[in-house]
Amino acid sequence: MNEKKLGLGSAISICVGLIVATSCLLSLGNGIGLAGKAFLIPMFIVVVLSILLALSFQELHGMMPEVEGGLGQYTFVGLGPVASIVSNLSAYVITNILAGSVEMAMCGIVLHQTFFKQVPSVVISLALLVFLAIVNFMGVDIFAKIQNLVVVLLLGSLIVLGIISAFKMGTGTVIAATSQIQPVVTGVSGIVSLSALAFWLFIGIEFVIPISKDLKNPKRDVPLAMILGVIILLVVQSLIGIGMTNYVSLEILRTSEVPHMVFAENLLGKAGAYWMGIVTILAGISTINTVLGSVTRILSGMADSGMMPAVFNKKNKKGTPIAGLVLIVAAITIILILGLADSSGLSNLLLAASCFWLTSYILVNITVLVLRKRYPNAEGRNRKLTFWGIPQIVCIVGDVFMIWNIAEGDDRIFIFKIFFALLLVMAAYAMIWVKVIKGVPAFKCATLEAVNHIEIKEKPKTRKIYPLNG
Repeated sequence: MNEKKLGLGSAISICVGLIVATSCLLSLGNGIGLAGKAFLIPMFIVVVLSILLALSFQELHGMMPEVEGGLGQYTFVGLGPVASIVSNLSAYVITNILAGSVEMAMCGIVLHQTFFKQVPSVVISLALLVFLAIVNFMGVDIFAKIQNLVVVLLLGSLIVLGIISAFKMGTGTVIAATSQIQPVVTGVSGIVSLSALAFWLFIGIEFVIPISKDLKNPKRDVPLAMILGVIILLVVQSLIGIGMTNYVSLEILRTSEVPHMVFAENLLGKAGAYWMGIVTILAGISTINTVLGSVTRILSGMADSGMMPAVFNKKNKKGTPIAGLVLIVAAITIILILGLADSSGLSNLLLAASCFWLTSYILVNITVLVLRKRYPNAEGRNRKLTFWGIPQIVCIVGDVFMIWNIAEGDDRIFIFKIFFALLLVMAAYAMIWVKVIKGVPAFKCATLEAVNHIEIKEKPKTRKIYPLNG
């Protein structure tokens, strides 16, 4: 009996819903504030790179159709345990800690400005974080039943607000094009350099892969959902971006900590502010709830595969990995208390998070090129879409370019300090853990034959597949 019931539409919805978060609205507003409507150019560039990246994930998924762990498992087979640890920590742990801090900070700011003006925003953020930590500790997912509703509200709101604002149908005052201030970023090189900021709007297309087993036609729908998902997001966010220039000055968009809130209020008055405020809070809390639930289990899975200390695999009676929960909550708390997620640091934290995710995507594309060389006749490869490695090379060059041009001046130095310091710590941990603690060669890969044969046909525990667990 075939139990795969989800079609392409469901796959696209899952892909889009997991990518969109309120932090995307911050990046979109800031990007439009810097370059005006020209910010649509780097958005388009990132979508092209995302489509090329989708080809890489299509090939990896075709070669390892039963692998659900994503980046870390792919790089384990292609580049070995050190690269796997770095890619997993980069894409899922560090990125979600930084992005989660931004989401919590934005929730605190919106609640402070809209509902609780007497309470400092950082206090509100910490209170929400503690509440969600307790909820996750007790193993209760309070958002399980309304998660899809939140996604629908957020996407529906963006579509409606985008149409109203782009076609100047709002109740607020429209800013004439001749009255709008000039953008601070101009010229081809300056505008293209904003691709790193635009990258956050389309990050995480591979999240559709874990549900591939539930699709009717995963071979077709996994890459197609990624490609159509980013195209749909490009259209929706382009409408919002154009609409923002009609109702908000570029200076305010560039400097605001919550540009989407200013936009909604200018568009529809207080009603717009309350509308966007409620959706922002729901989406932000839902996002951080997902982070606390998923990242802790990713750490638990890494511990089970021998990539992290065993303590991260210990769970309470409710099945919650305690060590991972404590680590994530403590990290976000420190960032909030130190003020790294204040009004001037929100965008920088997202850009730092982008650097880590870009690093993991670089490793994924290198993995594709390595596996083609190592397994030229592997089953599942689509040789018609290899294009002599050009998509992977373009992606790698584009990702390196975005990291190098992540920002300018002091902001760039601040972001690079976070990025290179944490990257060095992760690499050092991975090398020490693999070489010293586990006594395994840094580049001893799990074989493609073992992964496919064991996971697909025999279904034993994951630890038998990977060299860190013998």
